[in-house]
Amino acid sequence: MNKFYFTIFFIIYVSGAIAQNKSGFFGRIIETKSQNPLGFVVVSVQNTSLMQITETDGQFIFDSVPSGTVLLFIHSQGFKDVLLPLEIVSDQMLDLGTISLEEDQTLEQQSSIITLVESDFSDENSSSESTSGLLQSSRDVFLQSAAFNWGQARFRVRGLDSEYSTMMINGVVMNKIYDGRPQWGEWGGLNDALRNQEFTLGTAASDYNFGGILGTQQINTRASIYRPGSRITFSGTNTNYSWRSMATYASGMNPSGWAYVVSAGKRWAQEGYFEGTSYDANSFFLSLEKKWSEKHSLNLTAMYTPNYRAKNSPNTSEVTDLTTIKYNSYWGFQDGKKRNSRIKSIEMPTIMLNHYFKINDKTNLNSSVTYQFGKVANSNIDYQNTISPDPSYYRKIPSFYSSLYAKDSGEFSGAFTPDYENAEKSKNSFLANPQIDWTAIYKANQTPFLDSNGIISGYEPAKSKYVLYEDRVEDQTAAINTNLTTQLSENIFLNAGASFKKIKSNYSQHLLDLLGGRYFEDIDTFYKGSQSQSDLNNADRQVVVGETYGYNYNYFAAVLEAFTQFKFTYNKIDFYLAQQFSNRTYQREGLYKNGIYENTSFGKSEKVTFENFGFKAGFNFKISGKKLVTFNAAHLTKAPSLRNTFPNSRLNNSIVNELESENINSVDVSYIYRSPKLKGRLTTYYSLIKNITQISFFYAEGIFDDGAGYLNTDAFVSQTLSKLDKKNIGAELSLEYQLTSTIKTTLAAAIGEYTIASNPQVTLVNDAKASIENTNPVFDFGTAALKNYKQAGMPQRAYSFGLEYRDPKYWWISTNVNYLTNSYVDISAISRTKIFYKNPASGFNFPEATEERAAELLKQEKFDPLMLLNLVGGKSWRIHGTNFGIFASVNNVLDVTYKTGGYEQARNANFREMNQDVSSGTPSFGNKYFYGYGRTYFVNLYINL
Repeated sequence: MNKFYFTIFFIIYVSGAIAQNKSGFFGRIIETKSQNPLGFVVVSVQNTSLMQITETDGQFIFDSVPSGTVLLFIHSQGFKDVLLPLEIVSDQMLDLGTISLEEDQTLEQQSSIITLVESDFSDENSSSESTSGLLQSSRDVFLQSAAFNWGQARFRVRGLDSEYSTMMINGVVMNKIYDGRPQWGEWGGLNDALRNQEFTLGTAASDYNFGGILGTQQINTRASIYRPGSRITFSGTNTNYSWRSMATYASGMNPSGWAYVVSAGKRWAQEGYFEGTSYDANSFFLSLEKKWSEKHSLNLTAMYTPNYRAKNSPNTSEVTDLTTIKYNSYWGFQDGKKRNSRIKSIEMPTIMLNHYFKINDKTNLNSSVTYQFGKVANSNIDYQNTISPDPSYYRKIPSFYSSLYAKDSGEFSGAFTPDYENAEKSKNSFLANPQIDWTAIYKANQTPFLDSNGIISGYEPAKSKYVLYEDRVEDQTAAINTNLTTQLSENIFLNAGASFKKIKSNYSQHLLDLLGGRYFEDIDTFYKGSQSQSDLNNADRQVVVGETYGYNYNYFAAVLEAFTQFKFTYNKIDFYLAQQFSNRTYQREGLYKNGIYENTSFGKSEKVTFENFGFKAGFNFKISGKKLVTFNAAHLTKAPSLRNTFPNSRLNNSIVNELESENINSVDVSYIYRSPKLKGRLTTYYSLIKNITQISFFYAEGIFDDGAGYLNTDAFVSQTLSKLDKKNIGAELSLEYQLTSTIKTTLAAAIGEYTIASNPQVTLVNDAKASIENTNPVFDFGTAALKNYKQAGMPQRAYSFGLEYRDPKYWWISTNVNYLTNSYVDISAISRTKIFYKNPASGFNFPEATEERAAELLKQEKFDPLMLLNLVGGKSWRIHGTNFGIFASVNNVLDVTYKTGGYEQARNANFREMNQDVSSGTPSFGNKYFYGYGRTYFVNLYINL
C-alpha cells in the first residue's frame, strides 16, 4: 500500500514539475451575443508558426511559447478579428479566461462588391474581373480598398491581370486553360457558401500551391468547418442586378459522422444600371461530408450557377455626347419589350470529391477528383449582303459625313470635303432611332405577298439576311489533385502537391433565331466560290435554328503540375523555398474544312508542348512581436495560354511562329507593424514579365503587303504581338489606427508605374489575302514602337482615406474618399509600326508625315483623375436567440461620371487617314470608352438562425 501511495505521489510531483516548465496561455472563445462557444476559430501567435484551431467547446491552449511580449491573433470568418498583447513569463501558464468575438458586419460588404464589370473590353472572360473576386476574403486595409472601393474603377493590384493569380477551391486550381483567368461566373451568387477563404498576396508562401505572382486564393468547402445554423439574405441594388435572395444551412458534424451544407440563391433585373442590361442568375451549392474515422473523411461538393446577362456597348465620345453614358446600342424594342442582341450565358456545373487523410498528428494528405462540364456562350447578330444593324455603326452617325475627304483613284487626296447637310440628317436619324430596329430586321428576312388587288396582305419567310447566333464553348474538364502537408521536424515543414488536368473544349457558332426568315446560308459572302464555304465537306448548307455553322473545332489540352515547398520556422526568422514543374500540351482539331484554308483547317494540328519551371523563396524577420520585415522573390516560366497559341483558330490549325513561354521575375519587400491600436504595412514591389504573346481581332481599312499591294477594303484581321515585355514597379501602404474604442481611421495608397518594356513583333493574318492569292496570309510588320507606353485598363495610382464609427449597441457607419489617377486608353499596336508612315499606293512614306505630328496623333490618352465618395453602414439585433442585421452602402455619392477604360480603334492604320480623321474635329474612328457606375446603392437584410 505504501508503494501505491508513493507511486501516485511521484506521478503528481513529476506532472506538476513538467507543468511548471511550460510557458504559454490558455482560454475559451465564445460568441458575444449568444454566449455560445465557438469552434474552428483560428488562434495564432503573430510572427511565429504557432497556430491552433479551437475545439468545439471553444477551448485552446499553447504551452510552448517563448517568454516575452507576443501578440495573440484570433480570427474566424464572420467575426471581428481580435489582437491581444500578452506578456509570457517563463515556466508560467497564463489563463486568458473567456474571450468574446463580435459579429463583423463589414463582411457584408462582400455582397456589394463589383466582381464583374458588365461593360467589358471583349466577349471573353475579361481581366476586369481580376481584383474584386480575388480579394474579397482579405482583411488587409489596402486590399479591402482595392476590392471594395477602387474596384469600381477597374483597379488591379500591382497592375497585374488575374491570370497571374492562382484561384483554388479545395486545393484544385480553377484558372481556365484557355486564357489563364478564373471564370467567376461559375460560382457567382454563393457568397455565404464560399466565405471560408485564405489569401496570400504576391509570391508569399501558400500551403496549397506554388501560386502566381499576384497571389493565391484558396476557398474551402469542407462541410464540417462551417458554423452550424441557417442564414437568409435579401438584397436590393441598382448595379448589375436589382434584387438578390440567398439561403444557406450548415448542419455541423453530427454524432454519426455526417455534415452537410446547402445553399441557393437568385439574382435578377429587368434592367441593370446601363440600358437594356437584363440579368438572371441562379445559384445552387451542396457540400456533404462523411467522417469515416479520426483519420479519414470524404467530402462531396457540387455547384451549379447558371447565369445570363445582357451586355452594354463601348461608345465613342460622339455617341455619348448625342445620348448619355448609359446608352447601349445592343438592344431595341420588340413587341414593346427591350430585347438585347448580346447575351452572355454560363452553365458550368462543378462536382468535386475530396478525401481528407490525417496520417498522423504531423502529416495530412488531401486528395481530390473534379469534373466540370457545360457551356459558355455569347450571342450576337450575324448578317449577309446588308449593313450592320448596330445603330451606332460608323456609317450611321454624323461624323461619317463631317469627316469626309475627297479621294483620287481610291486614295485620299487630302482635300477636306465635309458633307454637313447629310451629317445633320444622320444626326436626326440616329436620335430618332438610336436602338436596334427588330421590326425592320424581321421585315428584311421576309418577302411580301400581294392580294388580288396588288396590295400587300402579308409576309412570308425568305432567306434570312439577319440571324441571331451565339459563339459557344462547351467544356469537359477532369482533374485529379493531391496535397501533402507534414512537419518534418520541430522547425521544418513540407508542403508538396501534384495535379493533372485534361480538357476537351468545342468552339462553334450556333444559330439561335432566324428572325422571321426560313434559313441562313453557311457561307462567308465576303468571298466567292468554294472559298466562301464554311465546310467543304458539307457545302451549300442552308442552316436552321439549332444547327452549327461558320466554324466548328475542338481544343485538347493536358496540364501536369507539381510543387514542393519547405518552410523553416525559428524564433527570429522564418523562411521558405519552393519549386514548381509543369508540362502543358495543346492541340486543335478542325471539324470543318474551310474554303479559304482547304489544306490546313480540317483534322488535328500538331501538338504544342511546354515545359516550365518556377523557383521562389522568402523570409520573415521578426524584429519584435509587433514588427516584421518580409521578403519574397520568384523566378518562373509560364506557358502561353491556349487562346494565345493558335492565331486563327476559328479557321485553321496554324500555330504562332516561334512561340515561347513567358519569363517572369518578381520581388517584394514589406515592413509590417501590428499593435492593438495601430496596424500598418508598407510594401515595395517589382515585376518583369518577358516574352508575352497576345492575340487580338479587329477590322482594318487595309493591309499593306511589302510590295504586293494594298487591299482597300474592310478586312477582319488577327493580330499577334510576340516578345512583348511588361514592367510593373510600385509601392503599397496600409494603415489602420483605432482612435478610440469606437472610432477607427484607415489610409491606403497604391503608387505604381506600369509600362510596356519592349518593342514587340507584330504579325497580322488577313484571310482576304489568302483567298485572293492562295498564299500564306501571315504578314510580318516588324516591331511596334510600344516601349515606355503605359499599360492600360486600370488606375496606376490610388488613394483612400476612411473613417469608421462602431457603437457598442451593434451599429456602425463608415465613409471613405478615394482618389484614382494615371489611367490610360489601350493603344493600337499596328499604328506604331512602319506601316503607319507608308503610302500603300507608292510604298514610300507620306511626305506630310512629320515626327512632331505623328507624336501628337499617337500620344496615349490619359483619363481624367476621379474622386469617389462612399458611405457604408449597418446594424444588427439579437431577438429570441436569432440574429437580424441590415447592411447598406452608397457608392459614388457625388454621382461622378468617369471612364473605366477604352481602346483605340485600329481601322485607320496609316498616318494620312488618321491625320485627316482627327483633323476633321469629328473623327469617325475615335477611341471607344467604357464608363463606370454613377451613384449606386446596395441594401442587404439578413437573418442568422
